[in-house]
Amino acid sequence: MLKLKAGDEILLSGVIYAARDQAHKRLVEAIKNGRKLPIDIQGRIIYYCGPTKTPKGKIIGSCGPTTSSRMDEFAPILLKAGILGMIGKGRRSKEVVEAIKKYKAGYFLAYAGCGALLNKFVKHMRVAAYQDLGPEAIYELTVQDFPLIVAIDSSGK
Repeated sequence: MLKLKAGDEILLSGVIYAARDQAHKRLVEAIKNGRKLPIDIQGRIIYYCGPTKTPKGKIIGSCGPTTSSRMDEFAPILLKAGILGMIGKGRRSKEVVEAIKKYKAGYFLAYAGCGALLNKFVKHMRVAAYQDLGPEAIYELTVQDFPLIVAIDSSGK
């Protein structure tokens, strides 16, 4: 993460977690109450995404980014707990930028409006936690060459 600079274009491969508002709320509540998290977030990247229903023959439905600022109230706590990076679209608050710097993390932009294209980079998907939330559940995604832009690097730029 430390070598990446704002503006870099990268192709991410590996396991990431897709999660939206309600899953973030539950994770933060668990952290605040000292409960064990349902997933290991240490060194992980969270993608602000709630995939659509999976069409027959596909691995995942449309999986474009959602607006990141909706997760700003949760991000500093999750960064402190070990999240390495976040993927979404749009600006981040001053508090999130400060937390990114403090915890040497990063924020990446996924291409907005391209959810039907981005699903082609997802090689495996499974519900990892909070299945009752439907599309707002936490999904474990294995991605290959997932295209991203470094929006905020670990120095806060």
